[in-house]
Amino acid sequence: MPELPEVEIIKKSLTKVANNTKIISIKINNKNLRYKISKTFRSELLNKKIMRISRRSKYIIFYFRNKLLIMHLGMTGKLLVIRKKDNQVFKTSFYYNLDIIHKHNHLYFTLSNGFILIYNDVRRFGFFKLYKGSNLNSINFLKNLGPEPLTNNFNIMYFQQFIKNKKKNVKSMLMDQKFVSGLGNIYVNEALYMAKIHPLRVSSGINKKEANKIIYHIKFILKFAILKGGSTIRDFKNSSGKSGKFQQFFRVYGKEGEDCSRISCKKKIKKIFISARSTFYCNNCQK
Repeated sequence: MPELPEVEIIKKSLTKVANNTKIISIKINNKNLRYKISKTFRSELLNKKIMRISRRSKYIIFYFRNKLLIMHLGMTGKLLVIRKKDNQVFKTSFYYNLDIIHKHNHLYFTLSNGFILIYNDVRRFGFFKLYKGSNLNSINFLKNLGPEPLTNNFNIMYFQQFIKNKKKNVKSMLMDQKFVSGLGNIYVNEALYMAKIHPLRVSSGINKKEANKIIYHIKFILKFAILKGGSTIRDFKNSSGKSGKFQQFFRVYGKEGEDCSRISCKKKIKKIFISARSTFYCNNCQK
């Protein structure tokens, strides 16, 4: 599943291509995504101008006049941008190869500037939802989300107040979208390793110094991942069609059985499952 850096990169790509354009046609090949595409979906968006595009957590938000379109990529959702006149792939986000893309293309949005946005989703866990108005806090998917990790609202005061008396382990806490939005398994693994915090530590036992380390490393890793174009685990491509490079800098994720990368340690990286998610850590470094 794409995490915050990957979705942020997609949002930036879409902003360059689709911002201030009109949707002049919509082709629906398959209505049966995670939530079925409504019968009025096409009529409500035809000839409507995309005023701007933003991201909240792992959701991409298209703003129209008096209307919002919320998109989530689910586990395998991808967006392609095709130049209509020559069918050339101009910018892409997630894909395997053209044969698989064509088979699972579910929605086509033709824009007034000559580009086509194509939504592809093998497992169809992604979705599009239309809402009236522009109040994000009235949308069920968004209203209970925690602060964005790269904002000033995700700070030591907020962190300590939220985890007070919480018995949940710190790995699960950081994955909880009500605590902080947009974090996923890869970046939580990496941040806890860098902060030297064991993923099974009880959240309420994290002291101020440790909390500051976690916050610092989350912000640093997310910014660095965005700079490097995201993480290519299976099929991520950035806005220029190039693979993300952050996976080259993984310190712990996916490294079960390998030596700890810290020169002073060299113990083996272990793997356990926390809430059914793969968790990688160094039992010697992370306390």
